[in-house]
Amino acid sequence: MALKVLCVAEKPSIAKSVAQHLSGGHVQTRNVTGNQYVKNYDFDYSFGPPWGNCSVTMTSVLGHLTGTDFPSQYKKWQISTCQQLFDAEIVTSVDKDKEPIARNITQQARYSKALFIWTDCDREGEHIGSEVRKAAWEGKPGLEVKRAVFSNTERGHVLQAAQRPVPLDERQINAVTGRIELDLRLGVIFTRFQTLTLQALGGNLANQRVISYGSCQFPTLGFVVDRYFRVKNFVPEKFWGIKVMHRREDIDVTFSWQRHHLFDRMSVVLLFERCLAARLAKVTKLQKRPTSKWRPLPLTTVELQKLGSRFLRMDSQRVMKVAEDLYNKGWISYPRTETDQFDRGMDLNRLVEKQTQDNAWGPHARELLNGAFRQPRGGRNNDQAHPPIHPVNYVAPASLGDDERKVYEFVVRRFLACCSDDAKGELTTVELEYGSETFFANGLLVLQRNYLLVYPYDKWESSQQLPHFTVGETFEPTQADMTEGETSPPGYLTEPELIGLMDANGIGTDATMAEHIAKIKEREYVMTGGGNGSAGGSGGVQQFIPTTLGVALIEGYDSIGLETSLGKPFLRKEMEIKMKEICEGTRSRNDFVQETLEQYRHVFVRTQQQVELLKAACRKYVFGERG
Repeated sequence: MALKVLCVAEKPSIAKSVAQHLSGGHVQTRNVTGNQYVKNYDFDYSFGPPWGNCSVTMTSVLGHLTGTDFPSQYKKWQISTCQQLFDAEIVTSVDKDKEPIARNITQQARYSKALFIWTDCDREGEHIGSEVRKAAWEGKPGLEVKRAVFSNTERGHVLQAAQRPVPLDERQINAVTGRIELDLRLGVIFTRFQTLTLQALGGNLANQRVISYGSCQFPTLGFVVDRYFRVKNFVPEKFWGIKVMHRREDIDVTFSWQRHHLFDRMSVVLLFERCLAARLAKVTKLQKRPTSKWRPLPLTTVELQKLGSRFLRMDSQRVMKVAEDLYNKGWISYPRTETDQFDRGMDLNRLVEKQTQDNAWGPHARELLNGAFRQPRGGRNNDQAHPPIHPVNYVAPASLGDDERKVYEFVVRRFLACCSDDAKGELTTVELEYGSETFFANGLLVLQRNYLLVYPYDKWESSQQLPHFTVGETFEPTQADMTEGETSPPGYLTEPELIGLMDANGIGTDATMAEHIAKIKEREYVMTGGGNGSAGGSGGVQQFIPTTLGVALIEGYDSIGLETSLGKPFLRKEMEIKMKEICEGTRSRNDFVQETLEQYRHVFVRTQQQVELLKAACRKYVFGERG
């Protein structure tokens, strides 16, 4: 009798795809009692040593199987019990709606000799794998457990992963287990405390169902509030400059002042008068040099979210949802990755070849295969788990939905751009000495567009060409003027900027940033608007403006005088660093949890002592009270 192996994927679509590839299409499908989405797929497959020829059942979960919560005695919301929750017991159990799925795994494991896990290869996927293992061990304690290492559902890649099972990474599991405990304790403690405290103020807050706290949610809101005050408190400052224009060969050439501008009007007047007194300008430098616009780096999750919200007119959460769907359907690689460098052993030409059939970018793909291919640039990041986001198979854009088409096209064009040459041009610079001041003019001539031919999201255009000048020649400028202007306020924070700040400050992971942004919108801590407002504008990209409650929460916590305010990124950034240390084996889960809880316990006690400052911020911003 053949050895039986139970395979479990993270999503039904992955289970179906992997089953099709491993079985060669010869698969029997069974329904799972209690869940309409999860199926069991039965087939035979030869895994090679040590398992060999096996009878396989492939099934899936729907993300996490379990949830954590406090016991029933802590269900009632009371300020008096908040501090007890730092040390209270927590209970992990299978979510009610996932019980049929867990039961299916337990039942199938009873007849199996090994469990082969096919969850996503990231920290969260590793933890889901441990939940699957626990459910399987309920049916057969000590069952052998391995996991597949894969980043897309392309057939060859899946077959390769099936032949190379590895153990689950216990370090990653411990990091996520610690994070889940902290998110529960801190979220419940501070959410209950601030909800009960601020609802008691009455007015609009009495109707606020929940005033939630999250250790990523609040720093994200803090970035929005910080920019809001920079805009609100901005005071414009006047400046003055000098502009020189000379007409030659029917071309008006504008020369920029090397100092750009000064904030002292009298100084500019004196320098301008010296220019006029000199009357003649002298050409001191004439330079022509080759220049390039570099092709983009391979695509990471953070870049996909930032550029998606800028160019595709979707918010980051929608971009990630669509990318996940494209991955599940086998069109692109795993869309959650920090890696911006392709492995040298990866056959990129084969991936380029699959795109040659497209009417829009197919000709460029064929050019690459005919000798224009260049090895992509390599960035500094490699998460050692997944390659950069790239197309795995070709799908006709017309067969996709609107949002799917936009994201798929962006991923394909970005990949082909990475495999192209840099754009090439020639930059001409002319420098003048006029009076005692230096002025310059630049002229760009784009000679070879290269990657720009397939990547319209970057702009690099030839400027007006400069007429002929000779070093040492003198001429009287056609026009010289003293200019006046004033500094402009920054714009309100856009989603690409917010994602950049979160990434730089370690707030969330590439996989969760979009969720944190969605949460502060859902809680009505921020509003969104178009980027055409007076505050700096942002080319139509959505901007975030805090609500009065959002401002009050951040200002309230900032005014408490905490060493590290909850509205700042430092506490959460430290958590992310410690989680990485767990994954590297240099820190234990218990140390991570206890150290972090002590930090937040100090914050909570201080907040209780100074709670009137939090209330005062709400009265000021939410109710408009003065004093």
